[in-house]
Amino acid sequence: KVGNSRLLCILSIMASILAQRAAGLQGFAAKSSRSGVESRRAVVVRAEEGKAVAKVDRSKDVLYIGSDQAALKYLDGTLPGDFGFDPLGLLDPVNSGGFVNPQWLQYSEVIHARWAMLGAAGCIAPEALSALGVIPAETGVVWFRSGVIPPAGVYANYWTDPFSLFFVEVVLLQFAELKRLQDYRNPGSQSKQYFLGLESSFKGSGNPAYPGGQFFNLFNLGKTEKEMNKLKLNEIKNGRLAMLAMFGYGAQAVITGKGPLENLTDHLANPQANNLWTNFGNVYGGQ
Repeated sequence: KVGNSRLLCILSIMASILAQRAAGLQGFAAKSSRSGVESRRAVVVRAEEGKAVAKVDRSKDVLYIGSDQAALKYLDGTLPGDFGFDPLGLLDPVNSGGFVNPQWLQYSEVIHARWAMLGAAGCIAPEALSALGVIPAETGVVWFRSGVIPPAGVYANYWTDPFSLFFVEVVLLQFAELKRLQDYRNPGSQSKQYFLGLESSFKGSGNPAYPGGQFFNLFNLGKTEKEMNKLKLNEIKNGRLAMLAMFGYGAQAVITGKGPLENLTDHLANPQANNLWTNFGNVYGGQ
């Protein structure tokens, strides 16, 4: 067994080393044997931008439905958007391991949030711009009729057929995603691989979720630690809303056969006739 004083000493040394080498949020657990009901306990230490991040006092936090006090032992408030909600214990460092670990889950949430924000804006933009007369009506295609899902409709006015275009997009995105995965596994590794003379732009910050640099922080936002933490919190909050929005877009497409903007205008025009409950009785427009 390791005494409390010795454990604190070890953690202090770890925090000092990590504070010098890590940039971003990284979690490491120090495990010790315990007697009684609780056999092991994990203490998470994180470092950000060269400074040790103090834990947040969560003893008076109000837990959400489905959560419990156990989650607050490892969700210490230092991660962006951490509200102590982990009813399934997915981020618990005790007994975690393999590919899907707490670090991967935190990283993947940020990546999915960014894709969802791009997707939510991209799905509604053509429909909205067409309704405003900014783009021609024939190009204001509802997102699920863009040609990738033939039963939903095919748009034939691209520079090539939709399937060839889709294949090209898959190849290019696969290339980008593989480089991103390599950077996650070995932060900074992409600065050592040739890429059209732009290698120095991909050296990263040490935290693959927030690489920074001229491409990933184009306007050099978050000049101070406080500003950067605020931006990270805003990003993850908006990203979570965008993930829910994308799920809603898909559900609306299946149930009503319409785009999100048309669904919104229909509901505002007649809320009693166009809402969640009435749509379930008229799946895909009654077809």
